[in-house]
Amino acid sequence: MPILGILASSTQVAAGDFESIATTSLSSSASSVEFTSIGAGYSHLQLRLTTRNTIGNLGEYSPVQIQFNSDTGSNYSYHYLTGTGSAVNAGAGTSKTIIWSALVGAGNTASAFNAGVIDILDYANTNKYKTVRTLSGIDNNGSGEVFYTSGLWMSTSAITSIKLTLPSNGNFTSNSHFALYGIKSA
Repeated sequence: MPILGILASSTQVAAGDFESIATTSLSSSASSVEFTSIGAGYSHLQLRLTTRNTIGNLGEYSPVQIQFNSDTGSNYSYHYLTGTGSAVNAGAGTSKTIIWSALVGAGNTASAFNAGVIDILDYANTNKYKTVRTLSGIDNNGSGEVFYTSGLWMSTSAITSIKLTLPSNGNFTSNSHFALYGIKSA
């Protein structure tokens, strides 16, 4: 069976382990996308997305912001590493109301959609905090950026909803696509 990814240092995930929970493709711009009523029947979740935002200029990018279970408290943190091929940048945020996640490309380039994969580990485990990891990137005809993040939601609650937004006044453009998968065994 082909290996699709590795969720933990010793855990391999095969194609048959992924089960589609929900997908959405935007027909018009939207300020947020939310997955609700997520059941607890999986080991982990994976969110795959291709998105673009409505603001910014070529070469400007925004991170997707994640909140779980409508929690707006300051109990999120994240680390990020980004690179353009000629420069790198790293940073972190603690005591935040969101987790920074996948990269979203500027809206003025119609074909500049990003691609991203967000892993949400042990999402239903009520004995530990929730870990998030993302790999995403975008190409603008030879220039672009890759973005890697890790995040933490400091709550032992099982995740039952995921809300995705953009910073300040940005919206996801039409044709942005989001797919949520449950990972059955890992």
